[in-house]
Amino acid sequence: MSTHDLYTIPAELSTWNVEMAGSSRFTWEYDDGRDRMLALYQKGKDKQWDTAKRIDWDLEVDPYNVLGIPDQTIAIYGTPLWERMDAKQRNDVRLHGAAWQFSQFLHGEQGAMICSARIVESVPDLDSKFYAATQTMDEARHAETYARFLQEKVGLAYPINEHLKSLLDSTLTDSRWDMPYLGMQVLIEGLALAAFGVMRDITTKPLPKQILAYVMQDEARHVAFGRMALRDYYKNLTETELREREDFVIEGCYLMRDRLRGQETWETIGLSKPERQEAMEAVDKSDYLRLFRSLLFSRIVPCVKDIGLWSPRLQQAYAEMGVLDMAGQSLDTLMRQDEEIADKLDELRFAEEEAERHAEVAETVELGRES
Repeated sequence: MSTHDLYTIPAELSTWNVEMAGSSRFTWEYDDGRDRMLALYQKGKDKQWDTAKRIDWDLEVDPYNVLGIPDQTIAIYGTPLWERMDAKQRNDVRLHGAAWQFSQFLHGEQGAMICSARIVESVPDLDSKFYAATQTMDEARHAETYARFLQEKVGLAYPINEHLKSLLDSTLTDSRWDMPYLGMQVLIEGLALAAFGVMRDITTKPLPKQILAYVMQDEARHVAFGRMALRDYYKNLTETELREREDFVIEGCYLMRDRLRGQETWETIGLSKPERQEAMEAVDKSDYLRLFRSLLFSRIVPCVKDIGLWSPRLQQAYAEMGVLDMAGQSLDTLMRQDEEIADKLDELRFAEEEAERHAEVAETVELGRES
């Protein structure tokens, strides 16, 4: 089945062509490299995995309850609009909300794959090229995983959100080699990592939990890569150059915040124009979504501070968004937890499979004795 058959809104049938600027950079220095970057590269090679083998695709998913979480997490829950809906309409809200969210994850992963390839092309240091090459493979695997999840388990998809598309366009069309790092590794990946984390921690369904945990294990390395490269580079920039990057970060954060409103879903499920307005007002007032949006910046804000973009005007922008207090989060602790959760999930899964195999062997042996 073509993915275009799953789209709720007609998507562009042709490819989206982004005219990129800047230079492709070769280096003839093959022996030198930063120990931290080369260690990250080695880890990137060691941690490659196959989505067809590591994830248990036989697990069932209810498309009307993809994450297995209570309706209280739905922005319009408890509102007059929700109370007027019948069971079918409420199921549509659940289905389209999940389809929209995972579709944006999918499009973001393709964007990350292209940005990673762009970093390989444009970054001047060979050790960074090495690591970015492993990330390109990671992102291809993530896009493959989310595409399969939408096609086989959800059965519905949404085109790329205009705000995510705008940020990708700004990231890829900038000629400066550090901008794919800043736009993708810090902003898009940082927000996605936090969103994956919230959903990973609240879902009660094993398949989405596996997908989110394993993807996050990779993404933690990607954010570390961006921090390492940009922290070194930004130390030597002028105030004017730093201000330009801060402008990009501020605009990008507003785009990321606005893309979370999911306006397309309310238009697609057949609400009237007044009902769509009612739904969007509920989205903006939802205590749960306000907390969710705040948590989504738990990876971005401390990373921006860590790489050296922390002027009073940038702090003021974060204060206006209500996320300035996220600057105190420890990225190293969060990423270590991401690694541990994925490893523990593997241990539990494969321990259960081993126990089942032992039980089958024991049963077979017992049957042999009886005969």
